[in-house]
Amino acid sequence: MSEKIRVTVWNEYRHEKAEEKIGKIYPEGIHRVLADYFDGDDKYEVKTATLDEPQHGLTDEVLNNTDVLFWWGHMAHHEVDDQIVEKVQNRVLNGMGLIVLHSGHHSKIFRKLMGTSCNLKWRVADEKERLWVVEPGHPITEGIGEYIELPKEEMYGEQFEIPSPDELVFISWFEGGEVCRSGCVFNRGRGKIFYFRPGHEEYPTFYNEDIKKVLINAANYVAPVKRGDSRPEYAVNVSEPLEKIKEKE
Repeated sequence: MSEKIRVTVWNEYRHEKAEEKIGKIYPEGIHRVLADYFDGDDKYEVKTATLDEPQHGLTDEVLNNTDVLFWWGHMAHHEVDDQIVEKVQNRVLNGMGLIVLHSGHHSKIFRKLMGTSCNLKWRVADEKERLWVVEPGHPITEGIGEYIELPKEEMYGEQFEIPSPDELVFISWFEGGEVCRSGCVFNRGRGKIFYFRPGHEEYPTFYNEDIKKVLINAANYVAPVKRGDSRPEYAVNVSEPLEKIKEKE
């Protein structure tokens, strides 16, 4: 696309306001840190939205002018309005990119697009995480070495009940021994989804330079190739065939 990539960063923005420890790590919210990734780069146009705004900040105008939507949620998945979820799903199917972060695996929108429970094992024990790059030639891993090491993170472990990804980019290993598919690309309709596992609110993960690099790469990768076209409607009665059908004797 020759136009700017229009990014909207959506965040529940509850933990940061409710818990002093987390507020000190992300004083203006996780969404502000993510939005700041794109500051100073004219390639992007960035806005933020949060759960407690009218329509969760995801009005028709906002969604229709979003090429890539970031999604971070955790403690209030159930509060997201189903009508908003339907609208986000429709935008993804028509080409909008979606980047789902950490506990967003249990968000209504991710589960709806996956069609599974998205359940997994988890544990908070300040353990080291090593995200291994399994597709070194993938655009999302550009500028990343063999792995990213995080000194403290929440463990997510298999079995992670998601469909097999169309592209598996990262696998995580944790100090306690578990592993998890941690960087997964899914194609849905005309849109791309990237699920990225790191980002527990109790740790400063989103300040890590490699995490920043991955998420900027991901925004470029899932952005729509072109705008404006809606996907074809297949559930219609096609009365006129493309070719002449031979009459049966």
